[in-house]
Amino acid sequence: MTGRFGRQPTGWGPRLLARLSLGVRSVAGQVFALQAVIVLLLITAAAVALVVQARYDGERDASHRSLAAAEAFAHAPGLPAALKSADPTAELQPLADAARRASGVDFIAVMSTDGLRYTDSRPELIGQRASGDLSRAVAGQSFTETFRGEPSDAVRAVVPVRDASGTVVGLVGTGIEVVNVSDAVGDQLPLLLGAAGGALLLGTGGAFLVSRRLRRQTHGWGVAEMTRMNEHHEAVLHAVREGVLIIDAERRLLLANDEARRLLDLPADSEQRHVGDLGLDPRTAELLASGRSATDEVHRAGDRLLAVNVRPTKPYAGQPSGTVMTLRDTTELAALSGRAEVARERLQMLYDAGVRIGTTLDVVRTAEELSEVAVPRFADFVTVELLEPVLRGDEPSEAVGTYSEMRRAAMSGVRADSPLQPVGDIIRFEVPTAPMAAALDAGHAVLAADLTAAMGWRAQDADGTAVALDYGLHSLISVPLQARGVVLGMANFWRAADTPESFDEEDLSFAEELGARAAVSVDNARRFTREHAMAVTLQRSLLPRVLPDQTAVDVAFRYLPAKAGVGGDWFDVIALPGARVALVVGDVVGHGVHAAATMGRLRTAVHNFSTLDLPPDELLGHLDELINRIDQDEAGDGGGDEVDGAADGVGEAAGITGATCLYAVYDPVSGRCVMASAGHPGPALVSSDGEVEFPEMPTGLPLGVGGMPFESTELLLPEGSRLVLFTDGLVEDRHRDFDAGLTLLAESLSRPGRSPDQACSDVLAAMLYPVQSDDIALLVADTRLLEPDRIAEWEVPGDPAAVSRVRNAGAAQLAAWGLEEISFTTELILSELITNAIRYGSAPVRVRLLRDRSLICEVSDGSSTAPHLRYAATTDEGGRGLFLVAQYAERWGTRYAERGKVIWAELPLTGGAEPPAPAPLDLDALEDLAW
Repeated sequence: MTGRFGRQPTGWGPRLLARLSLGVRSVAGQVFALQAVIVLLLITAAAVALVVQARYDGERDASHRSLAAAEAFAHAPGLPAALKSADPTAELQPLADAARRASGVDFIAVMSTDGLRYTDSRPELIGQRASGDLSRAVAGQSFTETFRGEPSDAVRAVVPVRDASGTVVGLVGTGIEVVNVSDAVGDQLPLLLGAAGGALLLGTGGAFLVSRRLRRQTHGWGVAEMTRMNEHHEAVLHAVREGVLIIDAERRLLLANDEARRLLDLPADSEQRHVGDLGLDPRTAELLASGRSATDEVHRAGDRLLAVNVRPTKPYAGQPSGTVMTLRDTTELAALSGRAEVARERLQMLYDAGVRIGTTLDVVRTAEELSEVAVPRFADFVTVELLEPVLRGDEPSEAVGTYSEMRRAAMSGVRADSPLQPVGDIIRFEVPTAPMAAALDAGHAVLAADLTAAMGWRAQDADGTAVALDYGLHSLISVPLQARGVVLGMANFWRAADTPESFDEEDLSFAEELGARAAVSVDNARRFTREHAMAVTLQRSLLPRVLPDQTAVDVAFRYLPAKAGVGGDWFDVIALPGARVALVVGDVVGHGVHAAATMGRLRTAVHNFSTLDLPPDELLGHLDELINRIDQDEAGDGGGDEVDGAADGVGEAAGITGATCLYAVYDPVSGRCVMASAGHPGPALVSSDGEVEFPEMPTGLPLGVGGMPFESTELLLPEGSRLVLFTDGLVEDRHRDFDAGLTLLAESLSRPGRSPDQACSDVLAAMLYPVQSDDIALLVADTRLLEPDRIAEWEVPGDPAAVSRVRNAGAAQLAAWGLEEISFTTELILSELITNAIRYGSAPVRVRLLRDRSLICEVSDGSSTAPHLRYAATTDEGGRGLFLVAQYAERWGTRYAERGKVIWAELPLTGGAEPPAPAPLDLDALEDLAW
């Protein structure tokens, strides 16, 4: 493996030498070596100086101590007398030894004026003459000196001893040997050397840290590499033909290369000046001062066009980031790139047109999208006129050039104060030489580069064209919108004073291409409008137009088809026997004519099953079975011919699987509401005080899936309760989930005191999106209870004799209600129904009369035997009971309860023309007639 300078050596010794060699070669290594040598020299010099200073301080201290000891001993009381005694040595030697030990000096010598020693620390020296010059002391002057000689080198002090008359009678010499002073300095030497070593380590460590940081900043480069880098830096900054400016965080110029100075004509002292003081173009100065990034922005610098790029610099060493700007002179390229840029913009506009035009399948919105795409990038104003049949979704005539008027469908412009006719006006093309009429006649785009010279256009509407010219309109391109060879409308592109350049031939071809693409979208929207109108018409024709008269609920409804396509939502209100009412909502998955037709089939099936007066869960079960059978028949198992739509890929869509339904039955007598769901959202229940709840109920599988029975839920509704049934399109959308929709629905229903119709309006106002994606069916029903005084009930014993008593009680009740006019018919029907219930039914037998919009007679018993209407022969003794009931009643029927059955009959409250009877009937004799 090779390194930067060749093959990497092996072994730790060679590798260490190689690393040291690389370190010395780098600038950081050289700086480290130099700093280390300097630190070593400084510390060595400091150590030597400290040793010398310590020695000097030691000798000076020894001198001071010696002088102090000598003066103290010389001035001791009795010393002059001891010197004059017969034996001075005997008297003074003990005293000298004690003073020597107390003062810490090496010797104390008492001498005569001629230097003869009387005392000394060395006994052998007593009696000998002291060396050195003692004349100054003899003369009365104290002095210190470093003595070199016998018996040893010392730092000594000599002080004269005076008698009472002031005469020098002796000398006292004290001192410290030089060898002892050197020993004291030597004792301090380890501390001095330790301090020097510590300082050397600290200095070397600091130099290492500085070298390491320098190595990181220079990337370990050597002098030659740094030199090459500097040459490269100089070449990049000053040799390249691209300007470079570096700006700090305070927007001051830090660096500008030669090209930047040339392009921007910067002064010589421009560095460290604020960018606003450099004399730049205001737009360029604003860009630099703002600090924002820019990519290839074109700025002026005198007569030059500069392509400018600005980027922020990375923060360094805690400093805020600045900016770097690069400049390129694009003056010569501007003219060449101008046409390429125009072509690129035209391609981009065509791409945008393909993306933005035709997003809604709405004819008018498609025209608006065409006008919005072209303004302001191509034209200052755009108007789009469409034929009336196209606006309705009809197929226009295929004849070209025969159109004299269209309706303005869209208009866009750079300003709101357009001089052109507004949207909705009829635009006429009566002058053949006008650009619009000429384009329609020729079948292709026509250019009017100068509108002041377009006499045909000016003659078509002199007043309007004068206003347009005064406004500044000066150029026009008229493009007929054609699809499949059929003219759908006209697009006009106008330029005003905002764009001084007139349209040219290249603009003409572009406008024609744009119009061709838009025409396809307009035609698609027209076809969708036609199909949508057909589906809406079919859907509305299959929904109830008039709700039945009934007393149980006060109902209001709303149905809104989806903008994107009619779905299969439906609702229904079905009057049931016994003053009851059935409320139904359902939803068929899918959109279009097929969904609407499927909805009609389901609604018819629900009506048919409701005549059987089945409970909600059983009705949904029969409906599910019917749908399964229909789906199997339409699947083509019989081998018959396929439906035409199967070739278009919609054969499988003909099935009904995916439909949902909610069926609820409300009884105003008991206030009970029984409901069942086949995959449909449950209702909202609003109390009289505005509290909203969504009752829990089992949600079965959608219709057509099969396999599971449906379950019903029973609610007891207080009077004044509001029941709200809806399809999922009301609460759920791609922008809102189901739970959020339920919360919003509860808020919109919570305000009391509104009629059902007002509640419908408020709910839609709160819930609707501008463009809903699914159908919406909404049914609001305020429940009522039948007043107790309009209900009469009797328990009937099993004795046939009880028939007349109940009949008479019923007649009395009718009289109390003021219904004597229908008393005879009612008694007849009651006699027949009660007699046969006693004879052929089982206990208990009950009779109930309900006074509603009609008189309802109900006779219930515990048997489930179903009566049948039949025609009795003339020789038969019975069998005419139900025949008479059917003749006299407005409606009659049978419904089954959890136990037994109820036979009911409805009579109008006013007596009508009764069927003629061949002979007066004896009501008591009717009791013998059979079913």
